[in-house]
Amino acid sequence: MKAFDHVHRRYNPLLDEWVLVSPHRNKRPWQGYEEPAAQAEISEYDPNCYLCPGNKRAGGKSNPDYEGTFVFDNDFPAILPPDAEESASFDYDSGGLLRALTERGRCRVVCFHPDHSKSLAHLSKSELEAVVETWFLQTLELSALDYVKHIQIFENKGSIMGCSNPHPHGQIWAQSSIPSIAARKVSRMELYYSSRRRTILSAYLSEELALDKRIIYSNEYWVVLVPFWACWPFETMLIPKRAVPDLTQLDQCERDAMADAIGVITKKYDKVFSTSFPYSSGIHQKPFNGKLHPGYHMHMQFFPPLLRSATVKKFMVGYEMFAESQRDISAEQAAEILKSL
Repeated sequence: MKAFDHVHRRYNPLLDEWVLVSPHRNKRPWQGYEEPAAQAEISEYDPNCYLCPGNKRAGGKSNPDYEGTFVFDNDFPAILPPDAEESASFDYDSGGLLRALTERGRCRVVCFHPDHSKSLAHLSKSELEAVVETWFLQTLELSALDYVKHIQIFENKGSIMGCSNPHPHGQIWAQSSIPSIAARKVSRMELYYSSRRRTILSAYLSEELALDKRIIYSNEYWVVLVPFWACWPFETMLIPKRAVPDLTQLDQCERDAMADAIGVITKKYDKVFSTSFPYSSGIHQKPFNGKLHPGYHMHMQFFPPLLRSATVKKFMVGYEMFAESQRDISAEQAAEILKSL
């Protein structure tokens, strides 16, 4: 494939949308360029942290003295459980223009490790495997609830991403409807599978492996790459080589290999600008609505905002908000940098 060094658009088949790539906008050097941010000292234990072992949370409950992962229902959930008192919910009869429906589900917090100073990049192989195993077990449990149709596992890391607590943790939202972005992916994947009898990510992965231009890392079961259509400067996607629809269908070897891939990419991120790299990450799984969804191929995405240094963030504003996503360096440039670290 020709390497583009001019302005062009790239198609994202998973969401049926385009991304504008403007590599000429980045005039600053990338190879060897560093502008590290001041790193604040973080202790292993913070008496004021509501996620540290033994501490009291904002809701009044106390954490156990956990030594591995720790999961609890969010004290201030964004989505209320089914047994919660009904709040105002309306279904306006206005020709479909004004509609509102009550959303129900579970919001949980997953502490990755008791050490307040660590992140996924600092965890050992066995500790990362324990995190993935926790996600696996939580998905098994939550998907068995009859009102749960979608499970979103995600992590917001770093204050620049709106995370107010540096303790290593993520969240799980299990809800009664399928969110808009997730629904679009389901539709696109099923459409592709219905005509080709192969998942869209299997086909895409075959092309990426053959080209080897955006591959960052691969093991026996997973591939880490910069998507051809990536929006964020150092965006990556983790794809299982086997077309698996959700975490519950991964065998033990595949789950351990997923942990390995997460460890590799998070460590690489921290080396890009010699800082604890902020990001939002999320795991995409098939809907848990009683259907098989044979065309769905689970994957994990990392959206890191840093663009030129440890202190300069890529903002999705202006053109991005009103027209379409735009990136300042090519996916190939980002892949080359990440692969070299």
